[in-house]
Amino acid sequence: MNSLEIIGFKRANLDGAELKQIREEGNVPCVVYGPAIKEQIHFYSPAILFRDLIYTPDVHIVDLNVEGQIMKAVLKDAHFHPVSEVLLHADFLAFSEDRPIKFEVPVEIIGTSPGIQKGGKLEIKTRKLAVKGLASNLPDKIKVDISTLDLGKSFKVGELQAEGFEILTSPNVSIVTIGIPRALRGKKAE
Repeated sequence: MNSLEIIGFKRANLDGAELKQIREEGNVPCVVYGPAIKEQIHFYSPAILFRDLIYTPDVHIVDLNVEGQIMKAVLKDAHFHPVSEVLLHADFLAFSEDRPIKFEVPVEIIGTSPGIQKGGKLEIKTRKLAVKGLASNLPDKIKVDISTLDLGKSFKVGELQAEGFEILTSPNVSIVTIGIPRALRGKKAE
């Protein structure tokens, strides 16, 4: 899995005035918590460092460097301004390499469907799947091969093979469906 480094600086005060000043300086207030550290750490980090972490479909393990204290973490939650969509706050979950973590991994569609070649429409129902496993075993993406899907058929989570990790998303959830357009539905009725 890809990794990304984020450098942070500890916050002394946790009041609203300091938060406003941190954001005005182009930084993002953050917190890291989890079983790998004794107590949660409040820090801030330059907003520019989050570009490759948040505004991408890829998932990353984060190497947090908070004033020399280095820990492995994953981005658990991000809060955005409702109008300007500026990143307001980020929550990280610190983990240890020997304990499993829960994570969402994106789905990558591969192959060419016979149903699409007949005029069907590719409908992606699920873009990320919840998985659990050791960080070293988690994949960057889960590949879904649609080369066997015909018109009106779906690929469900239960059809995936997971090696070294567990898929937590229900096996009955459809990942992708080949939809039948109206024009083709009319031809079948005739």
